[in-house]
Amino acid sequence: MTHRHGPPTAFGTPYRLLSTAVTPRPIAWVSTTSADGVDNLAPYSFFTVAAIDPPVVLFAPVGRDPLKDTPRNALASGEFVVNVVTRELVESMNATSATLPTGESEFDHVGIERAPSERVDPPRVADAKIALECELYDSIEVGNSLLVLGEVVHVHVDDAVLTDGTVDIDALDTIGRLSGSQYATTGERFAIDRPS
Repeated sequence: MTHRHGPPTAFGTPYRLLSTAVTPRPIAWVSTTSADGVDNLAPYSFFTVAAIDPPVVLFAPVGRDPLKDTPRNALASGEFVVNVVTRELVESMNATSATLPTGESEFDHVGIERAPSERVDPPRVADAKIALECELYDSIEVGNSLLVLGEVVHVHVDDAVLTDGTVDIDALDTIGRLSGSQYATTGERFAIDRPS
């Protein structure tokens, strides 16, 4: 087997290389509200758990000049909601990735039902099986990207994905981003025990 090696630019753009190699990536479908009261909804596949105590998640918009509506709103208000994307929501999620004029809501443009949050002002996606209400924990500039960290202060979980009061991964059909226009479901699963 022959391996080619070199700097990231030797294999296309760094974005293309990293977004293809680091897969599948979970999708944060982030809802925010602007200072003018406009509800924004956009997907971000640079998303993960940052810490457990306190519970912190992060999403990382690429490009800061200028900031897109979602990170701008999250920084200004100090609040956002991460809606978990499952198979039945993928078409709606994809539709919210379209570029709209500032001041136009993706909720309204796509026809997505809002549900009120408990601890933060931005609404959540009514049909999301799990929604994480977040208060801004920190933001960190990394090159031309911005890491937006949010402390999870309230969680909404649909009873349909619970077994004995715990989220059941077999009932939660989350979607992962691959590369370009490709996505993956978590339908094919296997278990392997960690060594003791």
